[in-house]
Amino acid sequence: DIDARVLAVLDHGRFIMGPEVGELESRLADYVGVRHAITCGNGTDAIQLALMAHGIGANDAVFVPSFTFSASAEPVAMLSATPVFVDIADNSYNICMDSLQSAFQRITDSAELAPRAVIAVDMFGSPANYPALEAFCEANSLVLIQDAAQSFGARLGDRRCGAFGDIATTSFFPAKPLGCYGDGGAVFTDNDELAEVIRSLRVHGKGSHKYENLRVGVNSRLDTIQAAVLLAKLDAFDVELEQRQRVREQYDALLAPAFQTQHLADDAHSAWAQYSILPNDGERTTYTSALTEAGIPSQIYYPVPLHEAPAYAPYRSLAEPCTSAAAMSARVFSTPMHPHLSSEQIEQVARCLLVAAGL
Repeated sequence: DIDARVLAVLDHGRFIMGPEVGELESRLADYVGVRHAITCGNGTDAIQLALMAHGIGANDAVFVPSFTFSASAEPVAMLSATPVFVDIADNSYNICMDSLQSAFQRITDSAELAPRAVIAVDMFGSPANYPALEAFCEANSLVLIQDAAQSFGARLGDRRCGAFGDIATTSFFPAKPLGCYGDGGAVFTDNDELAEVIRSLRVHGKGSHKYENLRVGVNSRLDTIQAAVLLAKLDAFDVELEQRQRVREQYDALLAPAFQTQHLADDAHSAWAQYSILPNDGERTTYTSALTEAGIPSQIYYPVPLHEAPAYAPYRSLAEPCTSAAAMSARVFSTPMHPHLSSEQIEQVARCLLVAAGL
């Protein structure tokens, strides 16, 4: 299916904003349950477009969890706004409401910056606490941006990730649950006016044609071949989500004696972009080294919390105490996770880890 769709693009030759892009946007919007899905060059650009569409820039404060990839905070700094790093809840790895409230009150009281937005990251594919986040942001006139780079396909109650907050973003980087064969991203919104602004911003701020520049924008279009790949993969996506859930359940059952797994709300369904675990005892390197020796890959997300990263040193004094973020950066690691892992492979991973734990 992927080959056929890519060959069709090579045949018609509309490599930028070809018909597959519009088809994909329509299907993505229907899948998520929103009025508009606007594709773009990558997930980082998606966040930048969301910020730009809301006019966020100099002297504005944007609250970002410290335990995430740099792409969640980078667009904030690039637009001359100020990222204010907050802590995570240590059992879910998602943004901590107490830390967020503390940071908001502190920034408000100082009156040096204007609190404007919250970027909520759905860590490892698990939805953040959106009932609390939406209520908090509405009460305090903050824009809520859902960073669903890892959680496309996940649900909280009867709503899919991509449908929360004022605006949502995702990534189609190859390692994501729905990944293309290069870079890609999308922005989701129910707001017609906001969607029109984002469509303009992603193509140099264009108006009715590309030489009518209504605003300063960027060049961030999803190329047609990537849209073709995503259309084919979207057909199989729900089945792959079910297979990821199967992998998670088998891991949970096998690893429970020695490891803590990510906590989900009762009505949450994760996309399981990553399967990350926390050892009850011992150093992380004990387990990652054992996996390496057995020829099994592992990964660490994220070894340095953003409030400690050199690039964000200018903002460090504004950060909340991010003790949980620092602790998880030092202890959490991820095992292989993809929909085609066999039961035997999962057992092989688990045996290696349990032996390393002395069990």
